[in-house]
Amino acid sequence: MKVTIHKTGMDESVLKYVVIAARQDGRWIMARHRERTTWEFAGGHIEPNEPADAAAGRELYEETGAEEFSLTPVCVYSVARQGMPESFGKLYLADVQSFGQIPQYEMAEIKSFTEIPEEVTYPHIVPALVAEVKRFLLEMQPGRTGAE
Repeated sequence: MKVTIHKTGMDESVLKYVVIAARQDGRWIMARHRERTTWEFAGGHIEPNEPADAAAGRELYEETGAEEFSLTPVCVYSVARQGMPESFGKLYLADVQSFGQIPQYEMAEIKSFTEIPEEVTYPHIVPALVAEVKRFLLEMQPGRTGAE
């Protein structure tokens, strides 16, 4: 499996899903699916005719109960698996101010972490996405010019 980060703008028609790396007060917010013991970022498929930004807000709410938040696009990425077509998703960073109840769809609970736990649902994908979010956060720090 290969994860590729795409730095240039891409036609959003290729996007199939969104993933939202959510944070609150500097801590990662991850969810646990009812049928799994592992942790994952909020995310899911983009519905037909749904903009990626709208899908990200919808999935964040559905999977974490986030009610007040800001979303920032980080990058487009793709996952290639042997024998399968490459699939494209959009990664977002969410700064969550408040949570309500988790809607009774598929997630059992959310939890905050100072570091990403080892028990993640997608261990071949999450490290690449976390590295990209951390790089993005460093670039967003006040006083940095991006030329360092």
